[in-house]
Amino acid sequence: MHPQQSASQSYVASLGARLAADQCRTWWEDWAGVPVLVGRRADFKWRWMGTKLHLFTVAAAVPEITIPTIATFTDQVLAYAKKTKGGLPAGLQNGVAAFPVLVSDRVDPAAVRWAEAEQRNKWACMARPVVVDSAQQYVGTYRGTPAIGLVYSSYFERKAAQYFYG
Repeated sequence: MHPQQSASQSYVASLGARLAADQCRTWWEDWAGVPVLVGRRADFKWRWMGTKLHLFTVAAAVPEITIPTIATFTDQVLAYAKKTKGGLPAGLQNGVAAFPVLVSDRVDPAAVRWAEAEQRNKWACMARPVVVDSAQQYVGTYRGTPAIGLVYSSYFERKAAQYFYG
């Protein structure tokens, strides 16, 4: 294992500690041979129109990050979160939010721009992909105010600051 790979893996491990410190339930899974860290928490707020938001943070250290890599991983994480959430279907006073996180020392700058460009939404599910360049120590994720899911924007911002810039 070369040093950069361990930098990516240690970032994912430290992310796990930050998730646990925020009272997320965390566990590891094997996704097609890749160890993936999963963190989960649920929050309810009246100002969210009485909605319970299930937040999934799913992170993996990978050899390289390109747009197809982060786009595919984002779709996989949203499908996983929706399936794993349980309870009422998403949309019925239940929202699903996700941080799909890929970490690598080889990152295509276009993948960073893709992650920073917008929040990715599917029915009652929102994702803010996160691309971490462990060589440059740079974190790329959307920081704007989306038209859809606006009510959750400050929550996303707080969690991103807490989890990824630690």
